[in-house]
Amino acid sequence: MDLESMVGLAQSNGASDLHLEAGLPAALRVRGALRTIGEPLAARTLLEMAQTLIGQDQWPLFLERHSADLSSTIQGVRCRINVFRTSRGVGMAVRLLASFQATVERLNLHPDLKKLTSHTHGLILVSGPTGCGKSSTLAALIQEINLTETRHIITIESPVEYTFRPRRAYIRQREVGRDTPSFDQALLDALREDPDVLMVGELRDPETMRLTLNASETGHLVMATVHSANCTEALQRVVSAFPAEIQGGVASVLADCLLAVISQRLRFRQDLNIRIPECEILMPTHAVKNFIRNRDFFKIQSALETGADHGMWTFQRYRNWLDSRAKWHVPGQTQEPPDSETGEPALPAMGIAAQSPAVGSPKVPVRPAPSTRPPATPSPARIEIEPGESEFGKILKLGT
Repeated sequence: MDLESMVGLAQSNGASDLHLEAGLPAALRVRGALRTIGEPLAARTLLEMAQTLIGQDQWPLFLERHSADLSSTIQGVRCRINVFRTSRGVGMAVRLLASFQATVERLNLHPDLKKLTSHTHGLILVSGPTGCGKSSTLAALIQEINLTETRHIITIESPVEYTFRPRRAYIRQREVGRDTPSFDQALLDALREDPDVLMVGELRDPETMRLTLNASETGHLVMATVHSANCTEALQRVVSAFPAEIQGGVASVLADCLLAVISQRLRFRQDLNIRIPECEILMPTHAVKNFIRNRDFFKIQSALETGADHGMWTFQRYRNWLDSRAKWHVPGQTQEPPDSETGEPALPAMGIAAQSPAVGSPKVPVRPAPSTRPPATPSPARIEIEPGESEFGKILKLGT
């Protein structure tokens, strides 16, 4: 079987991940459990798949690094793919992303999360273990801004997982390794690109964390993910990534710019036959900010347990809310609205249209202040921008 057939098989079985390894049968992760299918895969077959995916131009870099991150649409499914070398040859881990545009409603998240997008500056951290849906939650928050506000959004990802079609917002997506050499360089560039919202795919190292904190305290709304089991560990991980002598200063900056920490894990609902995000949500009250500044992280849990009036959720309280919820979005059963539905706000005309503007037409309108929330009425002019693969490499080749 080729990769297209295996991805199609994984989708038909409701798998979230597909694992390929030389000498072993393909493995699907369905509802959190792994199961194998088919016959063992030949090493040469996987090598040819990897060469096709990565391409001849990037193959020398793969041989040097022994791994590659990329995204691709296979059999109509958006996939995040990690190709790597193992003791048996070449292996792949393929994440099958949701086929629908992620929103708070479609992910069955608590509607109060929408309120976080109304802020004009600060830091929102989304944490959790690998495969818990952090990227989907970030995509839902970005889409909420896209549908309601005219803001300039820049995403920095490795690789790009969800592609956005601009509605009211002006969205640029940059992929590390393809459009920018690193998260650090992309963040430095972004501060010169007039962004309102920055989305950082993952906080991996101290320099990326430093630049992310700097962006969040200088008038930008920043969203980022970090690997941790709960909200407290997420904050500890950010602070402890820095040298001991500057951790106090980092903790103070983090306390000042923090808007929320969302920690989530996936819980399988037998009655719905889907996995539901189960969240812990920490809001930065005065007490929580003091705990962060003093690095008394062990006290944050007690603030979470007593902070329901401030919009905080422990995993147990959130589970109780899920158990009492009556309305659910079930993919495949709930009717999906068309992507170009009439009630969806459109990006206001900004001098870009299918036909040339008339002579003497007004200049580009000034963007309203970030704190001003424009009415969610459709604009008479609509820009349809289909995200696609970058043509930059082709342009360079033509110019040589």
